[in-house]
Amino acid sequence: MTNTIYHLRPSPHSLIFQETRVQLNNHLTIHVEVAGNPKDPCIVLIMGLGCQLIHWPLKFCEHLVEQGFYVVRFDNRDIGLSSKTKPLIVPKNLFPFMLKFKLGLKNKLVSYTLIDMAEDTAALLTQMGIEKYGVIGASMGGMIAQILAAKYPQNVEKLGLLFTSNNQAFLPAPRPKQLQVFFSRAKSTEKSDVIAHNIKVNTVIGSPHCVNKKQVQEISEIAYDRCYTPSGVLHQLFAILCTGSLRKWDKKITQPTLVVHGDCDKLLPAQHGKAVANAIKGAKFKLISGMGHDIPDEYIAHLSTLFTQHFKS
Repeated sequence: MTNTIYHLRPSPHSLIFQETRVQLNNHLTIHVEVAGNPKDPCIVLIMGLGCQLIHWPLKFCEHLVEQGFYVVRFDNRDIGLSSKTKPLIVPKNLFPFMLKFKLGLKNKLVSYTLIDMAEDTAALLTQMGIEKYGVIGASMGGMIAQILAAKYPQNVEKLGLLFTSNNQAFLPAPRPKQLQVFFSRAKSTEKSDVIAHNIKVNTVIGSPHCVNKKQVQEISEIAYDRCYTPSGVLHQLFAILCTGSLRKWDKKITQPTLVVHGDCDKLLPAQHGKAVANAIKGAKFKLISGMGHDIPDEYIAHLSTLFTQHFKS
């Protein structure tokens, strides 16, 4: 059952979506879009580090709606049109942070953690009057989804995870080239430089021979115009570093879970997805040949079919 007190207006980005803003009890405001029939089973989409709701491919969302699901996608805190938190004081020496993270340990709290972001998601859906839902989380969004499913088994009915990790100790590090490019910065904050940087990042971490540079440029232009917030990416990165291993959360998950990963993912190698599937009782793991750390057009039909079959089973 959905709460109808929120005024929905047409999304400027899609004919199937409507948008609104929802005030949470923690004083954050989350920008959210919905598509489909609210009487249908709900699937909540949680995006990854620094990505806005528009980074969920429209074709993927359309397929979910066509298969009879009510789709909810939103901007995480510090990204897109959702609330921004206080400026982050960045430690001068990041090595201790990265070392503890590699060992699966928590870092000292800097701003907030993935647990807080999972609470944002739960609060958003409660405010919207959505009591039962499935979740698909990509990359960092998959990390948030793991915590959400573990903390709220009465709400999360099924779980879908896409190229994500539980950040347990000693998992393979990103390949040097992918790591260097992913954490590099654009030459400037000018729109053209930011878009060029996004194309470079997507080319390096994406599926080989499948990166559509024109498509990346178009979505990057929209994202920049909606809200370019490089500080938000830093906030979210430290949320990951300050959360530590999710293995203890995975052990609490009892919902049917499907973990999907690409065998060409060099940012989070496939062992990360396998570790998640091994830690969640009864989870199924699907390795996709040729796919990297992205959702290219060539894989949308296959991915959406995998997830809709999972949520319908």
